Amino acid sequence: MSDTITADLVDLDLSADTKEAAARALAERMAARGRVTDLEGFLADVAAREAQMPTGLDGGIGIPHCRSAHVTEPTLAFGRSAAGIDFGAPDGPADLIFLIAAPAGADDAHLTLLSALARRLMNTGFTDALRAATDAAHAAALIRGEETAPGGPEAAPGDTGADEGEADSEDAAPDDSVAAPAAASAGAATGPTDGDRPFRIVAVTSCPTGIAHTYMAAESLENAGREAGVEITVETQGSAGFTRLDPAVIAAADGVILAHDVPVRDKQRFAGKPTVDTGVKAAVNRPAALITEVRDKAARGETTEAAPASTPVERAGADGEGYGTRLRRWLMSGVSYMVPFVAAGGLLIALGFAIGGYEINEAPSVMDHFVWTQADSWGALLFQIGGVAFGFLVPVLAGYIAYGMADRPGLVPGFVGGAISLTINAGFLGGLAAGLIAGGVVLAIQKVNIPAALRGIMPVVVIPLISSAVVGFLMFVVIGKPIAEAQKGMTDWLAGLTGANAVLLGALLGLMMCFDLGGPVNKVAYTFATAGIAVADPGDSAMKVMAAVMAAGMVPPLAMALATTVRGRLFNRAERENGKAAWVLGASFISEGAIPFAAADPLRVIPASMAGGAVTGALSMASGATLRAPHGGIFVVPLIGNPLLYLVAIAAGVGVTTALVIVLKGLRGTTDPAGPATGEDTAPAPAAGGAGTSKETVAAQP
Repeated sequence: MSDTITADLVDLDLSADTKEAAARALAERMAARGRVTDLEGFLADVAAREAQMPTGLDGGIGIPHCRSAHVTEPTLAFGRSAAGIDFGAPDGPADLIFLIAAPAGADDAHLTLLSALARRLMNTGFTDALRAATDAAHAAALIRGEETAPGGPEAAPGDTGADEGEADSEDAAPDDSVAAPAAASAGAATGPTDGDRPFRIVAVTSCPTGIAHTYMAAESLENAGREAGVEITVETQGSAGFTRLDPAVIAAADGVILAHDVPVRDKQRFAGKPTVDTGVKAAVNRPAALITEVRDKAARGETTEAAPASTPVERAGADGEGYGTRLRRWLMSGVSYMVPFVAAGGLLIALGFAIGGYEINEAPSVMDHFVWTQADSWGALLFQIGGVAFGFLVPVLAGYIAYGMADRPGLVPGFVGGAISLTINAGFLGGLAAGLIAGGVVLAIQKVNIPAALRGIMPVVVIPLISSAVVGFLMFVVIGKPIAEAQKGMTDWLAGLTGANAVLLGALLGLMMCFDLGGPVNKVAYTFATAGIAVADPGDSAMKVMAAVMAAGMVPPLAMALATTVRGRLFNRAERENGKAAWVLGASFISEGAIPFAAADPLRVIPASMAGGAVTGALSMASGATLRAPHGGIFVVPLIGNPLLYLVAIAAGVGVTTALVIVLKGLRGTTDPAGPATGEDTAPAPAAGGAGTSKETVAAQP
């Protein structure tokens, strides 16, 4: 921390009487040393952070802090006020004020050092030493940990167990943020423990900027845990990154404390355990009360329900995850953000054709010609809005694949690569390649050891500039043309499908749509179909494929609904209730409606669903049914070509799946209407769309 705070950044006689004046006085010291480039802009960022939540802490401490594009490198300024300044702490004014400034997007070892300071503020020996300091150089040395505070090792600012871990992390990965379990005396705990082992708690702390409160809350909980004789392990989701708690540690925990002011990443990991969910300041100010509360909940047997599914980026995998798994997650990230554009754009285009006729794609721009009373003008308006939405598909796909790999720094090169893919007619294949390349380039840049002076501009200038240039060069000069040729070949092959080949393709797509009911295989088939219609004037074959995919995706939930209606005795009570919801889900083209049935009885439900899906896909292709909308189920039947035969194809597949499920379940035996009776059915079926499966549901589409 030697360059983070110096004597010039310390004011032991801070004369400000308001928190705004205190922030300005300390910020002026930063600006004088070139650490802040725009004083007013930086102070505006500090005020915005302060507006989110007061930064005063018990014990006479104020920690105004923010991330700002006007900061060149992580910097700390310290002021000591004799009169005290109100920072909103419950116990009164603060006399120790720490202004922490971090560059926008800076996630490196310097922020780890700042987090170590935040932990030391929980040490009364450290704060007492700062109050007794007689000169600025001594105070700066105390904060840097170069001088030991009076009172022995316990009071030294660098001697807490957590701080040692943080100090060690300077030479290690900066995201090493899982604190070691707090020491506990084995016989002191009470609650649901095994033998004499202490009560075990896992905790997560996080705040909007991830600099101060995150780590102070962790230190406070660990200290309170030692005093209470419990074993507590804290995951700090802060600016320095974070490492997920070991699943074995979570599994062994007796309770959970979530102290956060921003969403907890991977919150579903803690489902089913006694949980206290509160703000981060509660963990700083009253950690003992939180520990008591979670122990009381454990004693009463109170547990949390499963958390909603997280976004692909929030499901970032653990260390050691295979490349294939990571690649699937990255691709699903892009697809999940693309799907709403597909649905909105496709439905608008389809409505445009329905209102204005099939020549609406030749209409002039509605900016030049729009008559309020003419249906053709409204059709043209919808068609042109949908076309604009479709124009985002490939850039969004590429941008969020890169986002899934490298987080926010991957967005710019990803979007640029996706836009180039459209320019050179490389289509979706080009978007996939551009997203993967962009993410890889950003990850490579982030591994380079950058001088401290450049760290502040890395996320806003250097990374976007270099990565966009590299991705653009590769797409325009190296791989763009071959990918464009491959895209053209795939399009031509699709356009040439006729007769038996088309029927076989429909059967294959039907099998894929029903294999994992919204999982990766289902998404591959759905993305293949939407890629074909994601143009202003899709070919007839592409619209046939889209129709077949949607029809097959509707089969499993509709078939389960029908089976529970005609042979309810073969299903338990929970399944029969899920069957009622499956009518609506299936009609809306939400394949996830069949998941509760597949999870409870996969060996019967999944093969039966695949058989029905294959029949429907083949019949849809054979009938020549077409569809311009990528979603909608029965609600877009008026937009379907040959709608009667299309509905017949769906009915045939539903009939096949229903019959197979009834036969296969009938061979097993009858289920007690009050609940499952056989050993293989003792696990209750999960609620539709809820936890209980490992599939990834994306944007409420199949």
